[in-house]
Amino acid sequence: MNNAPLMPMATAVWLVENTSLTFKQIADFCKMHEVEIQGIADGEVAKGIVGYNPIIAGQLTKDEIKLSSEDSTRPLVLKQNEIKIDNDGKKSKKYIPLSKRQDKPDSALWLIKQHSILKDSQIAKLVGITKNSATAIRNKSYWNFNNLNAKDPVAMGLFNQKDLLDALEKAERRIKREKKEKEKGQISK
Repeated sequence: MNNAPLMPMATAVWLVENTSLTFKQIADFCKMHEVEIQGIADGEVAKGIVGYNPIIAGQLTKDEIKLSSEDSTRPLVLKQNEIKIDNDGKKSKKYIPLSKRQDKPDSALWLIKQHSILKDSQIAKLVGITKNSATAIRNKSYWNFNNLNAKDPVAMGLFNQKDLLDALEKAERRIKREKKEKEKGQISK
């Protein structure tokens, strides 16, 4: 993976001003044309651009510049900073704008009507309301129940289709498990 450095023009300005590298080496490293590097050296190109130090930026080492300065055929190699992004599966809470927060109870009602196998706790987790609110909506004792209109939460962007499918699979597994336990209870009697 041979990418250009950050801010290639500013990096080229710094390399021209602070090293004895050839124009070809700088051009190849910055993914620019040799004529552009010549123009930087002559002061015709990149006027007013402040040089960007690739050593401080962690894109080059002093040793790398020294080795390439001593051998005009040796290309500069961009230092790759491998940053490991740790994704341990935890989702951060997604911000819901005020205008959409009033849609949460409507979404809970939709889930109760369309997917009655979901537990109130699952609905609460999906939509982002309390379990008590989900239970109240299911029991039709929610304070604003008469004004609720069932709305598809996926279409409204409260969560994605995969989240819904995962919750439904979990609910189906729970129902199968409860059925098996019930059958075992009847057999042992």
